[in-house]
Amino acid sequence: MELELRHLRTVRAIAEAGSLTRAATALGLAQPALSAQLKRIERALGGELFERGRHGVRATALGELVLERTRVVLPAVTELQQEAARFARAPRTTTALRLGGTHGPLLGALVDRLADALPDARVTTRASWSERRLADLLAEGRLDFALAGTCGSAAPPGAENLVWREIAEDPVFVMLPDGHPLAAAREAELADLANEEWACVPGDGCFGDCFTAACARAGFTPRRMYETDTSSLVHLVQVGRAIGLCRATFPATPGIVTRPLGGTPLAWRHLLGWHAVTQRADTAATVLAQARVAHARVAARSDSYTRWLATHGAP
Repeated sequence: MELELRHLRTVRAIAEAGSLTRAATALGLAQPALSAQLKRIERALGGELFERGRHGVRATALGELVLERTRVVLPAVTELQQEAARFARAPRTTTALRLGGTHGPLLGALVDRLADALPDARVTTRASWSERRLADLLAEGRLDFALAGTCGSAAPPGAENLVWREIAEDPVFVMLPDGHPLAAAREAELADLANEEWACVPGDGCFGDCFTAACARAGFTPRRMYETDTSSLVHLVQVGRAIGLCRATFPATPGIVTRPLGGTPLAWRHLLGWHAVTQRADTAATVLAQARVAHARVAARSDSYTRWLATHGAP
């Protein structure tokens, strides 16, 4: 019998499970079938790989050697498959650009900028609330570029070989119904919102923990946080059910005003990511430059952010 990758995966599964019974369950096989397969593998390798006992199985010296090689071979093959998939999916020219992004106006603004900068490019988009999911799509070669973000100085999402560059850093604003007592103020102190309920869009970074910590520094614990889509968040704020958390670039919306938080306790970094192996440097430079222009134009459309920048400058 010629040894195959599936045989190595079987040996690894048995070692990790510690018994043939548990390994058979994990592999979806009957135990007699797994036992017979193990015997064929052992004959191919020239000796027993496991010692059987009342409490399960334990690797022999030969088994330890095979497992050591398995720990190198299987990840290497997986990486090869991923690299090949990324290469096969990567566009050979700039005529196709697949963009991903989280919620917010920046993705649409970047598409608009690229339409002028690269008029012959065919741009497609994909949205996700999860920065980690966008990073996975980059790593798998399913996206060319991703607009994501991190809270403050947190590390960007993703795996090895992903490149992340900062587009801009914004303060986090609050969304208030236009009849709220603080709607006429230039800034809202977090402590003055201690009795409010809150709403934000979901994310898988540390923003929730950072917000809770900022509230603790202001002397209170948030009463409730609704995690919801942008449309529902806007509705909750408009009807006075919650105070929303948003990026400073959030567009003007009827019935809502956005205001900075005093002392800027929270910030958001906009990032552009791509895969270092499959993306051309000149294309990446063009998209990054256009993303920065897109952000500047989105920021200029927000009166509250424009006033904040005139007073504070860049975060």
